[in-house]
Amino acid sequence: MQCRRFPFGGALLALLACGGSVPAMATEAPEFPHQAATDWINSAPLTLASLRGSVVLVEFWTFDCYNCRNTLPWLKAIHAEYGPRGLKVVSVHTPELEQERNPANVRAAVKELGITYPVMIDGDFSYWRAMKNRYWPAFYFIDRDGTIVLGAFGELHRGEKRGDAMESRIRELVTQAHPRADSDKN
Repeated sequence: MQCRRFPFGGALLALLACGGSVPAMATEAPEFPHQAATDWINSAPLTLASLRGSVVLVEFWTFDCYNCRNTLPWLKAIHAEYGPRGLKVVSVHTPELEQERNPANVRAAVKELGITYPVMIDGDFSYWRAMKNRYWPAFYFIDRDGTIVLGAFGELHRGEKRGDAMESRIRELVTQAHPRADSDKN
């Protein structure tokens, strides 16, 4: 995996940027601040309150981020497998580069990349700040009660320890939320 370089260096910062996870955060997830239809792609505006009762995976990304693109196959596979079982994926596009600030460019990238789950455009960084996020890509797992139970950042892939561990936690949360859906699959 390639990691973004940081001007201030430091082994800890490099480790954090290359990927990590934070277990059992146990804080309530802040509400989505963007409620204009123009701030959403593939969905009408969503609220976390309306998603209560579902397991939600919030992903922070930006379309020109190398690591975000490398994680896209994992995220699409997770959405395809666990979406029908109750997982809600909400992608939050928070720009880094100038071209990523244009909503038309975000819409074109979502279409080009074949992203079908809801995307919230966070051009003002309001949700980024509310979540105290600092990384692309970053993932926050929210349980059916609206509590952030796990956070991860950096690339995730199937067949690799971190990606498989995250998928295991998703499976566990989805099973807790909808036990019959998991047993029906067997």
